[in-house]
Amino acid sequence: MHRLLPVLLFLFALGSLSASAAEPRPNVVLFLVDDMGWMDSEPYGSKFYETPNMTRLSKQSMRFTNAYAVPLCSPTRASILTGQYSARHGITSASGHQPPRPADFEYLPKTAKPNQKFRMPISKNYLDPEQYTLAEALRDAGYRTGHFGKWHLGLTAPHRPDKQGFETVWHCAPDPGPPSYFSPYGVFPDGKPTGRHHVGNITDGPEGEHITDRLTDEALKFIEAHQQEPFYLNLWHYSVHGPWQHKEAYTKEFAKKQDPRGEQKNPVMASMLQNVDESLGRILDKLDELKLAENTLFIFYSDNGGNAHSWSSEDPKIQRITEKHPLYATVKSYRKWAGGEPPTNNAPLREGKGRIYEGGQRVPLMVRWPGHIQPGTTSDAIVGPIDLYPTILDAMHVKQSDAQIIDGESILPVLKQKGDLQRTAWFTWFPHLIPAVSVRQGDWKLIRRFEPHPKYPEVRELYNLTEDIGETKNLAATHPEKVKALDALIDQFVKETGALYPQPNPDYNPRSTAGVPKRGPTQGLVPKFSKLTLVDGAARMEADGRTPFLGTAQVKHRGPMTLKLRLKSPQGGAGKVLWKTWQQEDFPKTGQTVNFDLKANPDWQEVEVPLPVEGMSGIIRLYLPVQEGPIEIGSIQYRSAKTNRPVRVWDFSKVKG
Repeated sequence: MHRLLPVLLFLFALGSLSASAAEPRPNVVLFLVDDMGWMDSEPYGSKFYETPNMTRLSKQSMRFTNAYAVPLCSPTRASILTGQYSARHGITSASGHQPPRPADFEYLPKTAKPNQKFRMPISKNYLDPEQYTLAEALRDAGYRTGHFGKWHLGLTAPHRPDKQGFETVWHCAPDPGPPSYFSPYGVFPDGKPTGRHHVGNITDGPEGEHITDRLTDEALKFIEAHQQEPFYLNLWHYSVHGPWQHKEAYTKEFAKKQDPRGEQKNPVMASMLQNVDESLGRILDKLDELKLAENTLFIFYSDNGGNAHSWSSEDPKIQRITEKHPLYATVKSYRKWAGGEPPTNNAPLREGKGRIYEGGQRVPLMVRWPGHIQPGTTSDAIVGPIDLYPTILDAMHVKQSDAQIIDGESILPVLKQKGDLQRTAWFTWFPHLIPAVSVRQGDWKLIRRFEPHPKYPEVRELYNLTEDIGETKNLAATHPEKVKALDALIDQFVKETGALYPQPNPDYNPRSTAGVPKRGPTQGLVPKFSKLTLVDGAARMEADGRTPFLGTAQVKHRGPMTLKLRLKSPQGGAGKVLWKTWQQEDFPKTGQTVNFDLKANPDWQEVEVPLPVEGMSGIIRLYLPVQEGPIEIGSIQYRSAKTNRPVRVWDFSKVKG
């Protein structure tokens, strides 16, 4: 037996080497698009954008219909690399281009401005080096790791991708968007900034080279260099994020096209998506060429919902861009081709990037792994960025580190159609912009706002997404037990993740105006030739001239609306609504006025006025018959005529005079 032992060991080793040679370790490619909405490709239902390579991938993949991200990019990116909810890792907003905050910084301030009722949490602006990232886990398991493109998880050297597990990197920062989509990209070859402060190792290409193409070139070099060893490739595109610098030859063709759905109309976005789709095709072709496709886990994903507001007629920022502004030429080109359209339209989903509705956080996700995932399948499993870390390690047979807390769950059983996810619910923590937290459990979604907002006065919104994917009917009042149950899940989530929940402001003084802009229930309403004062449960409008009206520029909506008024008018009379669109310099003399009659009634009455607006509303004037006496206003609601969603709401029912 002693003599046979060396022979047996040799044969065992030879067998192991043969098995290893026959079954090389799988590769991983994470193809991440910036700001690509759920409806922004043909596989997900777009009839305007042209994405043949995304269609090609969908036929080879499992396509998820309930995949989520955080409504802004950096939290999603941090969750991918850590496997943690943003509430735990602390990156809750897109501030990774800012200098890192000091170690003793208080992310929940002890006080706030006097007019703010709550102390709101502040986002971390870098990925903590103590995190054991997905890239570090794969690198330590023998993988070659490369990151190409947007990072936005830390400005300074200790927080860049080469310090988070990536051996090969090609990126530029600060990273909300690139310095320029066309070469030169914003830095000289020696790394000196051309004007703004840019860091990273990005280098210029031929003049006019597009950064989407260049990123693809660099990623292809990485694949070729490591085709004989297992690799993890992050290709995180800057597109389709602003500043929307596009190939006009592509854009020109889309400008001739119309969406049969009547929803998506922006040829600039279509042009940029075509460019991204070409990038995808080149990566897929290279994997085929090198015979790597069969052994590569390929993930196509987006970091948040589609941008449905920037650079549109309703974006006040572009009003301030003049000929001296560095983005003037880009804005001019965008306006030439897109007019007043926002980048995309997420319909039937509600709203978009930066909002907690489905349009802001539901995204495309397709996963391909030949021999393991049945091609051309779909899944309605509720998944998100925290799941990629454990899924990839599970698929690569790499053990998770006990030191890394993982909130996500491996979705490998779902991908292989051998099991379901075990988690109770899915959570989105978003304490910024319009602060809220949401929970999704099965068909149901609850949104909890931390305080009422002028546009969203209800602090609890409950939707059945199977019956109402557009989130048009708030069922909170009719399903109090469901609200209670989902509220309890949110409370548990906050406790388990250590989320910095907003706390009361000890310096709160609602009447204070010192050092802060004036705010309150009437903000955005401008009384002209009239006075507007608050009384218990109402706002009282009184005449102070011959043509009293309430003007506002805060009702931004494209298309017809319905004005709903709750009024108390003992004398009654004739009223009217006059408007001009964003594109019009003056109010037209005819065609944009609707008259209505207000009955004399000392009790509350409801008045509904249809407003056949064409284009994007700009300024609206509401004339009420107050010449003969004051009128009390309980609420003013401008709502979409198509969906009945609120556009802007003033609710005075709870004010104290």
